[in-house]
Amino acid sequence: MMAGTSVGFAPLLPWAAIAALAVPLALVLAAAFWRRAGGAVWRLAVGALLLLALANPALVNEQRDALPDIALMVVDESASNRIGERAEQREAAARRIRDALKDEKDLELREVRTGAADASLTGGEEGTRLFQALERALAETPRKQLSGVVMLTDGQVHDAPAKDGERPVAALPAPLHALLTGKPGEADRRLTVVKAPSFGLVGKPQVVTVRVDDEAAPPGTRARMSVRQDGGERRVEPIPVGSDHQIEVKIEHGGPTVFELEVEPGTRELSLVNNRAVVSINGVRDRLRVLLVSGEPHAGERTWRSLLKSDPSVDLVHFTILRPPEKQDGTPIRELSLIAFPIRELFEIKLDEFDLIIFDRYRRRGILPNVYLQNIANYVEKGGALLEAVGPNYGTPLGLFRSPLGGVLPAEPTGQVFEQGFKPRITAIGKRHPVTAELPGAEADVPGWGRWFRQIEAEAVRGRAVMSGVNDQALLVLDRVAQGRVAQVMSDHMWLWARGFEGGGPQAELLRRVAHWLMKEPELEENVLKATVQGGKLMVARRVLERDYKSVTVTAPSGESKNLELVEDKSGRATGALAVTEPGIYRVGDGERTAIAAAGSLNPLEYADLRATAERLAPAVEASKGSWRWLASGAAIAVPDIRRVLPGRGAAGRDWIGLVRNGEYRVTGVDQIPLLPAILVLTLVLGGLALAWWREGK
Repeated sequence: MMAGTSVGFAPLLPWAAIAALAVPLALVLAAAFWRRAGGAVWRLAVGALLLLALANPALVNEQRDALPDIALMVVDESASNRIGERAEQREAAARRIRDALKDEKDLELREVRTGAADASLTGGEEGTRLFQALERALAETPRKQLSGVVMLTDGQVHDAPAKDGERPVAALPAPLHALLTGKPGEADRRLTVVKAPSFGLVGKPQVVTVRVDDEAAPPGTRARMSVRQDGGERRVEPIPVGSDHQIEVKIEHGGPTVFELEVEPGTRELSLVNNRAVVSINGVRDRLRVLLVSGEPHAGERTWRSLLKSDPSVDLVHFTILRPPEKQDGTPIRELSLIAFPIRELFEIKLDEFDLIIFDRYRRRGILPNVYLQNIANYVEKGGALLEAVGPNYGTPLGLFRSPLGGVLPAEPTGQVFEQGFKPRITAIGKRHPVTAELPGAEADVPGWGRWFRQIEAEAVRGRAVMSGVNDQALLVLDRVAQGRVAQVMSDHMWLWARGFEGGGPQAELLRRVAHWLMKEPELEENVLKATVQGGKLMVARRVLERDYKSVTVTAPSGESKNLELVEDKSGRATGALAVTEPGIYRVGDGERTAIAAAGSLNPLEYADLRATAERLAPAVEASKGSWRWLASGAAIAVPDIRRVLPGRGAAGRDWIGLVRNGEYRVTGVDQIPLLPAILVLTLVLGGLALAWWREGK
């Protein structure tokens, strides 16, 4: 408790009225002085006394409670300020500051920590946001009590105000002192993605521009950079240090394609975390080119055509044999078709341009020579997709299995055809395969789908039978052939589902999944490892056809690894979750496959440059008349002395920093004593008038 005494006024009339009375009084007195009238001085005294009485002066005695000054210590716990010895330097400095100020009775130290688990983990704000944390703390701090701000950081602050930036420098009401971790003159090799496309056409090359910077590398240095696509094999190429470099990548499937880039370590490294970068390009197909070859007209032919034509992204070429060569009806050759069908162009010249080839109930009749069928087999082995819906002739010498295509077809016919009603079922392996797992209506042991009435018996000599029919014979067989894929439906009655016979079935969904699997869409891979970040957790999903209870290894952006046990469900998926504690790229591996997930940005701004610096904070420090200095002094931590300074004085010296002593207080009580009581005023006025009358009478 302290007291403060001052003189205050509580005017009996408004100040404007008092001023209005003072003007004529001044004119009268001025005239009296000009005429040298006797008693003018006493009249002046009486007039001044009356005006002063109207102002009602009082002696004000305030009871005051002193308010403590408030100092803010902003502690940077971001990932860049945890590398090397920076975390130890930061915490040692924080302890010494707390110890130095704990005995200051009129100073309150408020500690603000930020960056340990901020919005960068969820893809929001990126980088170190110390000034946003400072603004939130200032909103709860009376400005007149602010004594100063001390920041413990490496200087990599990405929301610092700049003289010509988006956040203009605004002076704080108290000095800002930056105590920097790390060391001056640090060098580090870092990889930056300068430019990368977000989307790319499947099958087309894309250009990614990267840059490697390294202060320790001499001019003309080249560094080896590896590129890995979707966790596959690495390819290495040398790139120049200190300049932009373009690399070419190719999108091989729809959906996200992830490219991992990594440059070899330099001679001086702060951390290897920024030697890596990730580029995700979403593959899109310009138009899905499908070649449909129908062997002969039948009830299901229109169903295939309607299904494919209903999708505007499908560019369909339909080749139907309406008149077999052995049919002799006397029609002139020139009238068999309006235009000559471009068989050679389709099956030899432009075959590789198709994304999917479908044979629907086709049998050999000499229309497609064996050389063209061999071209299709080669197309599959080079990465193409083939789907065959077989007809009754598949088991005969006219079937495609007895042609050059037999080398890529997985189901070998026995020659028997079942002509009876049956309901398609999902096999045990099919319940785990993404093409048939959890198909609508397949929950029961006997799905509630409509029946089919024809199945061609065949033995799946390769691949996997994911659906079965009569006597548990293979009905849908999927197989990988070299770089391509093949699917066979051992029936030509799938069209019954499209017509809604006996309730129908999921024909459109099944064919969509089959087509996407054939074209290697990632979401339908049967052996796949996926990782995503959702709600602050790393979600890991693993699908394998054979039961496998292996754990996976999770590698955090900092390089720390830990095992994660997965829990398997009935559909063949095994899942697990792990809390995300730092922004950056998480790698998940099971020994065969690798998946990556980004917490926040794919290439976090936090890791873009790890060198400690004072440049970012310099404008704000100078505007507040504060200071910055390095904490590291050899092997020791040099924390400057902290002094209390008066407002307007210098706030920093060679080995000290200053916090302003504001002397702010809160008034708890007020006593007022009138200086001119009414009796005193009346006595003085009458006495003054009497003296003036006496003086004028002489």
